[in-house]
Amino acid sequence: MTKNQIEFNIEPVAECSVLVTLIPLKPHSSAIDAQYMAHFSDVIRQNLTPVLMNVTPAYHTILVDYLPYRISEQQLITQLSSLLTQALPSFSNTTDTTNIIELPAYYSPETALDLGRYQEKGLSLDDIIQYHTSEIYSVSAIGFIPGFAFMSDVVSELALPRHSTPRLSVPKGSIAIADSKTAVYPSDSPGGWNIIGNCPLSLFFHSQLKKADITPGPLSLLNVGDSVRFKSISKQEFMELRSMEISGGGAHE
Repeated sequence: MTKNQIEFNIEPVAECSVLVTLIPLKPHSSAIDAQYMAHFSDVIRQNLTPVLMNVTPAYHTILVDYLPYRISEQQLITQLSSLLTQALPSFSNTTDTTNIIELPAYYSPETALDLGRYQEKGLSLDDIIQYHTSEIYSVSAIGFIPGFAFMSDVVSELALPRHSTPRLSVPKGSIAIADSKTAVYPSDSPGGWNIIGNCPLSLFFHSQLKKADITPGPLSLLNVGDSVRFKSISKQEFMELRSMEISGGGAHE
């Protein structure tokens, strides 16, 4: 298992749950780590669907929740080990086809709620825009609230610790930074991250939860392994896109 410079470990962590831990044999970029997670998670879902409840990737682990009346713990571990071993050689083929998802971002004094904290560091709004839009980010985990994508990594100039006291409410679409990570709040929520702008797109499609189709549409715009770039937009563009989302003109609403 050295072709792709990675190994894995599988162990039970709870009743009906096992944890797959990926172990890099040499340092990888966050993008490569996220793509490994996405690749292995897809392989597990595609091959073990009848015995699965959930497959949850995050950073270097995949939590696999299974149906114990359909497969035993040891059978699952054996099948996972075989699947992932076979999946290693095909990983390189997936990295060449990674799409970059572009998120519109309105950076302004009215949406950058923590502009003052960056100004204290000597950064202007233009500096924030330049730094934040210059990187391609990798989605490393989804959590906290539905559709909240943890993306790695911002440039060191933008890194700031969380607020010691979180806000009681952060507006939907807020673009945020905490330490080296960036994210977009997919709904109104309490939160302690530093807000630098707003994205008018919906990131989590609640309407899909109400559908009983056998093959429902995706619940989240962003998923582990995706690559993301932010594009600065004007206030007019922001208002037009936000109006479309509110009126139901978004692609997934």
